[in-house]
Amino acid sequence: MMSKFEKKFGKYAIPNLTLILIICYVAGYVIQFTVPQMTVYLTLDPYFILQGQIWRLVTWILIPPSSFDIFTLIMLFFYYNIGTNLERAWGTYRYNVYLFSGMLFTIIGSFLYMGFVYLLGGSDIGMYFASGEFRDEFFDFSTYYINLSIFMAFAVTYPNAQVLLMFVIPVKMKWMGILDAILLGAMFLEGEISTKFAIAACMLNFVIFYFSTLNLRRMAPKEVKRRTEFKQQVKHNPSPRGHKCAICGRTDADDPTLEFRYCSKCNGNYEYCQNHLFTHEHVK
Repeated sequence: MMSKFEKKFGKYAIPNLTLILIICYVAGYVIQFTVPQMTVYLTLDPYFILQGQIWRLVTWILIPPSSFDIFTLIMLFFYYNIGTNLERAWGTYRYNVYLFSGMLFTIIGSFLYMGFVYLLGGSDIGMYFASGEFRDEFFDFSTYYINLSIFMAFAVTYPNAQVLLMFVIPVKMKWMGILDAILLGAMFLEGEISTKFAIAACMLNFVIFYFSTLNLRRMAPKEVKRRTEFKQQVKHNPSPRGHKCAICGRTDADDPTLEFRYCSKCNGNYEYCQNHLFTHEHVK
């Protein structure tokens, strides 16, 4: 299904989305330093969105996930690297879907939280929303947890990649991902109701991604290079007619746009389409 949508809407995908997100953070920091009082008009507050302040559906992305210091610069550089690598591994369209779905779920989560508060407090609770009593709670609905979902997706895609913890200790991403999941679980259990809604909303896209890729073989960094080279080859050397994928059974007669290649790691004469060449289990 994702492949079908990609063929139809892939041309609208935004490249270098991680860089664009970081540029939004830079703009947010500039606003915080120059016009700090303006920040309260940018947050994802569903009450004021329903009152006509629809710009909040977009401007909440400008709110930086943390205060600005040297560690923030390091983290932004780190997230730029892992986001760029994910975009290369998945493709621009699928990476766009992952990030935008996380943002959409966050927006939905904020409205669900407001509805939950209304159910607990009754109709009179509206005056508290209008007075800004819940303003701080809606700061939980930010890109902070979306960034964590990017980190965890990278850990699943590149489980054996190593990072230097505290710039010294080499640690595999799978262990960092497990630690991140434990910390998120603790935050979910011990946090306020707004925090629970924010975490659940932001991590929903990761949960969908994780369970939809359980049967896929994780890509090593070298395989990303092979995939990129393969895409370049199929553009310049289209395969002849009469091919069939050993996984999905599709042929070039079913879809003339499909390209096929043989896998050098499989034991036997097995041919795969471009969608399964890098994700199938090798035949031994």
